Amino acid sequence: MDEVLLRSLTPSVLTVLVRRGADFAAAEDAVQEALVEAVRVWPADPPRDPKGWLVTVAWRRFLDATRADTARRRREDRVDEEPPPGPVPAADDTLQLYFLCAHPALTPSAAVALTLRAVGGLTTRQIARAYLVPEATMAQRISRAKRTVGGVRLDRPGDVATVLRVLYLVFNEGYSGDVDLAAEAVRLTRQLAAAVDHPEAAGLLALMLLHHARRAARTASDGSLVPLAEQDRSRWDTRLIAEGVGILQTALARDRLGEFQAQAAIAALHADAPTAAETDWVQIVEWYDELARLTDSPVVRLNRAVAVGEADGPRAGLAALAGLDAALPRHTAVAAYLHERDGDRTTAARLYAEAALKAPNLAERDHLTRRAAHLNAQSDADRGR
Repeated sequence: MDEVLLRSLTPSVLTVLVRRGADFAAAEDAVQEALVEAVRVWPADPPRDPKGWLVTVAWRRFLDATRADTARRRREDRVDEEPPPGPVPAADDTLQLYFLCAHPALTPSAAVALTLRAVGGLTTRQIARAYLVPEATMAQRISRAKRTVGGVRLDRPGDVATVLRVLYLVFNEGYSGDVDLAAEAVRLTRQLAAAVDHPEAAGLLALMLLHHARRAARTASDGSLVPLAEQDRSRWDTRLIAEGVGILQTALARDRLGEFQAQAAIAALHADAPTAAETDWVQIVEWYDELARLTDSPVVRLNRAVAVGEADGPRAGLAALAGLDAALPRHTAVAAYLHERDGDRTTAARLYAEAALKAPNLAERDHLTRRAAHLNAQSDADRGR
């Protein structure tokens, strides 16, 4: 069973059902039932046209559910007969589905959460982590969004800003999380940047390309994380870096600065440094100041504290960190790093161990655990002298 194929076909099948008149919530349920049926049937009898098979089965499931729902009896006249079979369009409908999920009936935050769950394939826990809210809160938000769009026609697509936010979060989860969605987010953002005249679409594409260029160097052969300062920069994709910088320069020249352009500028400064020691941290702090002005995000201020620690010394970084909520994700890991840079191995080791317990994925947890063990070993060696 090709699970990758099933996942790639899901958005297009869902779009076909929506176009035929299914409301989103019912269409999503029908597609999920079709996927279950595919898992059962395909190993023994694979179809010649997988997408057409899924559309046919999902549409039948939708019709069955609609006929059984007395509250939707008025809709039965329109769905009483299955549309005649025919060729299924080969075009990629994923980006259009992103816009449909960003429906004006939803708040931007609800639209993003719904799209991440229904189209991006993220779990409720992953989405909650991206939003810095409890999983139960996010589950309620997604349920409300489904109920909202369940009673409306999805013929009024949402705005570009909401779709950009979704693509950004999908890329972040794919880049640093447990689900590999980064390449798909880059592909869709390329489509969007080519289709709309929006500087932030270009800014987001530049940001993704600059981060994606470093991906091969982010992990060692054993799967462990390699911090930015320790990465082998010869493994960075210079073609993607050049493309990202070029796109960013064009976007910045329009003088319509947004948060994605500011983030891309920071990534470009990292990519431009031949070595970690040559990184222009002063400029990076200035860009973080711009980004904080644009977003007022606590996560931005957390990252700024790291940059301040590099530009002005670890104690300045700790002073910047002191004003932030200690419950922020990775706050403890940042504090550990700054204490390590300040020479306080004992505090750093303790904080690394605490941060490991809060890590969002196994690779990060292992990295933090190793840092704590390394510092503890150094302290033991010093005491033994």
